[in-house]
Amino acid sequence: MEARIAETLPEERGWQFEPKWDGFRCLAYKDGARAVLMAKSGKPLTQFFPEVAAALKTLRAQRFVADGELVIPVGERLSFDALQMRLHPAESRRRKLAAQTPALLVLFDLLADGKKDLTEASLPERRMALEKLFAAFPAGSPFRLSPYTRRLATAKDWLKLAGRGALDGVIAKPLDAPYLCGERAMIKVKNLKTADCVVGGFRYAAGSREVGSLLLGLFNDKGKLDHVGFTSGFATLDRPFLTRQLEALKGGPGFSGNAPGGPSRWSTERSGQWMPVKNKLVAEVRYDHVTDGRFRHGTKFLRWRPDKAPKNCTFDQLQAEARPSRVIAALIRSKA
Repeated sequence: MEARIAETLPEERGWQFEPKWDGFRCLAYKDGARAVLMAKSGKPLTQFFPEVAAALKTLRAQRFVADGELVIPVGERLSFDALQMRLHPAESRRRKLAAQTPALLVLFDLLADGKKDLTEASLPERRMALEKLFAAFPAGSPFRLSPYTRRLATAKDWLKLAGRGALDGVIAKPLDAPYLCGERAMIKVKNLKTADCVVGGFRYAAGSREVGSLLLGLFNDKGKLDHVGFTSGFATLDRPFLTRQLEALKGGPGFSGNAPGGPSRWSTERSGQWMPVKNKLVAEVRYDHVTDGRFRHGTKFLRWRPDKAPKNCTFDQLQAEARPSRVIAALIRSKA
């Protein structure tokens, strides 16, 4: 079951609200000694997360299908980059990563329990069955039970945490609906925030000599400018003028810290095709989520900030991800 994006949470009765975790969506299948992890695309994930599959096999419950999100805590944070690193062709590398940075599976729905198909059951029925199943899981397992609320005020409080913690947003699910496979029956709302960033470089648009995107940076605690993302949503700007303005700043230091095209799985073939500029321009952008010190998605350009000194554009504006166990505990406390 999938979600459609909305700007606000539904106000009427009849909805259950759940945190939207920032990870890989995953269906977990258990049938005796057989355990399968599958992405919502239908592609297998079992071999990429062997530690979760192994724990799934050892559960006393013999047969079920659960819906959840795979996440990887690294230290006190969640790391989406660590998730991407798991998609490695070499089994030896995957097993090494599984030992170094074990994953968790946060569960939020149950599609089958034993021989009983729950996809036609209402959400409260499925949730009750999931809680009963989870209660029998051993302590220390890599499984977590995602909280929920049916109070709009609590959901709005949760939404304030989205994008700055382990959450990607808040999901609203209709209480009286079955599990509608492949349909956008849920609603997803994100908490959009703003940050002032230094323009450290730019890329030309494909097949053009006009600017296509701005490369954004923030100064780290060593005074170096790290690349944190990009923005290309500036349709209201005069592109020819912006291109001339940026070309006049070419030859500057660009990014003195982490730069585009560095050793990262975020890199693409075009990562190296960018022009460094002097650190003179500050842009205010809107973003939805930060992972591993970078904007997860492209940002939206809002305005120039000529009143702000580039050196004051630091990582202090952003907040790091928290481990899911801590976020779950905080969300549960907020329901009281």
